[in-house]
This record gives sequence, C-alpha cells and structure tokens, in this order.
Amino acid sequence: MRDRDLYARILGIERPWTVSDVKLDEKGKSVEVFLECDEETPACPECKSRCPKYDRRERRWRHLDTCQFQTLIVAQVPRVECKAHGVRQVRVPWAEEGSRFTALMEALIIDWLRETATIASVSRLLGLSWDEVDGVMKRAVERGLERREVRLPARVGIDETSFQKRHEYVTVVSGEDGSVLHVADGRSKEELQKFWRCFSLEERARVEMVAMDMWGPFIEATRSALPDADRKIAFDKFHVAQHLGHAVDLVRREENRTLLVGGDRQLSGTKYLWLKNPKNIAEEAWRDFERLRNGTLKTARAWALKETAMDLWRYRSRMWGERGWWNWNIWAVRSRLEPVKKVARMLKRHLFGILNAMESGVTNARAEGINSVIQWLKHSAHGFRNRNRFRNAIYFHLGGLQLYPATLAR
Repeated sequence: MRDRDLYARILGIERPWTVSDVKLDEKGKSVEVFLECDEETPACPECKSRCPKYDRRERRWRHLDTCQFQTLIVAQVPRVECKAHGVRQVRVPWAEEGSRFTALMEALIIDWLRETATIASVSRLLGLSWDEVDGVMKRAVERGLERREVRLPARVGIDETSFQKRHEYVTVVSGEDGSVLHVADGRSKEELQKFWRCFSLEERARVEMVAMDMWGPFIEATRSALPDADRKIAFDKFHVAQHLGHAVDLVRREENRTLLVGGDRQLSGTKYLWLKNPKNIAEEAWRDFERLRNGTLKTARAWALKETAMDLWRYRSRMWGERGWWNWNIWAVRSRLEPVKKVARMLKRHLFGILNAMESGVTNARAEGINSVIQWLKHSAHGFRNRNRFRNAIYFHLGGLQLYPATLAR
C-alpha cells in the first residue's frame, strides 16, 4: 500500500479530498501529509449552497503522532464566494472550525486534561504550548455548553468556593446528580438571580429543595425566584456544625490565652479534639479527652452545646425538632459564652431552613464534594489568575458536558 493510500485510510479522507503527497523529515522527526480538494463548486459553510471557488489558502493542523513522528496535515483549503454570505472558507471534515488541531488530536488532549487536570502538565507531555492546550479546553467547554439542555432538577445545591485570596469567590450551582449547572462571579444576590431567570416560573415552581449555607444574598435571591421558598430552602447539618465549631474554637483560644498566663497548658494542642466528630476520635484519644470535656472549662461547655445541637438532627418530626432547637437556644443564650450566643442568635433567625433540612433529610454533601474537587483543581494548577479560566476548568471537569468535537462526540 502506498503511503498516500495509507494516510488516506488512517485519516478517513474521502472525496472531494485526496492525499496528494506525504513528506518525511527524519532529521526534524515530522511527517507532513498534503491534502487537496478537487470539488468545483464547494458548499458555503453558512447556508450549504453550492458556490464558485474564490481562491485557496494553505492551512496546517497538528495530528496524532505517527510512530513518534510529529504529524501535520497541510491542505489547500478553498474559499467560496457566496451571494448571501460573501467570501467564506469551506469547512474541512477532519477538524473543528478555528482549531489548529485535528478532531482526533483535540480528543487526545481532552482525554489527557481529564486525567492530569492541569494545562501545564498536558502541554509538557504532548510538546504543546500552554496557550494551545488552554484553547482546546476553552473550545471543548464552549461546544459542551452549546449542546447541553439544562433542566432544573427537583433538588439544587448552592455553594461558594474561593477563587483567590482576599475573599474572591465564585458561586457554584449543582444538580442532584452532582454536575455543575452554573458558575457565577462572586456570591451576590444579582449573580444568583441570573441563574434562576434562565428558567420559567413553572419550572422554578417544581423545585422541591435548595440546599445552601446561611448567606443572606443566596436566601434573598432564592426567595425572589421560587414560590413558597421558605419551605424549600435547607441549611444542612454541615454548615451548622461549621458555625458551631468556629464558636467552640473562639472560646478555646480565649480561654487558652487566659490559662497560659497562669502557666496552665491543659488546652494547648487540643484544638482538633474539640472540633472533630466524636465518632472519628480514636479510642485512646477519647479517653485522654474525657478529663477535659467533663471538666469545668468554658471550652467544655461550648463543646457540649455543639454536640447537643448535632444530636438534634436525629429528629424527623418538624414539631419535635422545633421544640428541641428552642430549648437549645435558651441554653446557648444563657451560657455566657459570647461566640456561642452569637451563633445561637443566627441559628434562631434561620431556624426555618434548618427544620426543612431535618424534616427532608436534605444535605449539601454533593455541593461540598464538588467544592473539594474544585479546590483540588485550583491546587493542582497552582491557582488561577483569570476568572474565565477558573470557570472553564470547573465546567470542563464537573459540568457533565459533551466535550469532544462534533465528528467524535461520544
């Protein structure tokens, strides 16, 4: 079989395109495959009508390597003169419009990006520039977003994730299947409202639960978008535990400073014992911890309040749950522990959402899992300076998108 026939089969080249020549550069370790189009009246890429040729332009694409030789496709691509659309370059079957890679090469880059997660590592392994790999990711996300049909799920998760230091955030909206539906700049009411406005009132009315943290703008945006929102907004156990854990730690820090003045170091090095779930504390450490938690320390009282609040989540009855939280709140407010009192007042204001979560069993675990993956992506990439690239990375890895070029969509 001649080399031209071989590459025609490998590339899937069919008329009107033909392989006119193949050149091997052993010194430069590259193969150039030359293609020509013998069609007299190619189709306009916009309206598909047959048009006379205007001229030809040489274009080059990087293809999959041939036996470790870099392979380039070189084609004289016709431009047509369409009465309706003017001069247009015809589309080629082996590559997406605007790409300098063949569809198969783009698919390989996409697969590598999925495995390694970082543009820098893929560019190094495949011998490409950082911008070339970034361009492939960008095009993959753009066509994936164009293809998908977003349906508003019955249960939605809303969470914020840090983009950079200095309190830079993006808001991530996810579905019950764990895929990212929307990435918004910042965490304002207006940005979240943009997501809700993508759907009709009828679609929004079908939403059953929205799990989120107790961030005011998220609550306001959801209240303005969903009918009967106060029966659908859920503040799950994780976020309540997070706030109470922070309060316990503030009490511990203040008390530890006071004790150290008198030479008492009993709270030194105990931070994570007070913050851990008791189920995750080793038996030996739990025994050592017993003297502290059963003593008269302020931190022990704050810890007892936290653990009692966590125990309230066993209730599935709204009535009993509400009664339990009211009794807990009275105890917390009378505790004389200012950080705990502050959280207690906040939980009282948001009790409706806590009871919704308890009654329905809804959690924001999927959203928190997505947040963990996003932080891993950020760490792997050593941060993102560009917000659009950060957004693209989230959609690429977590959007559940069809990323491959149209000829290879799978």
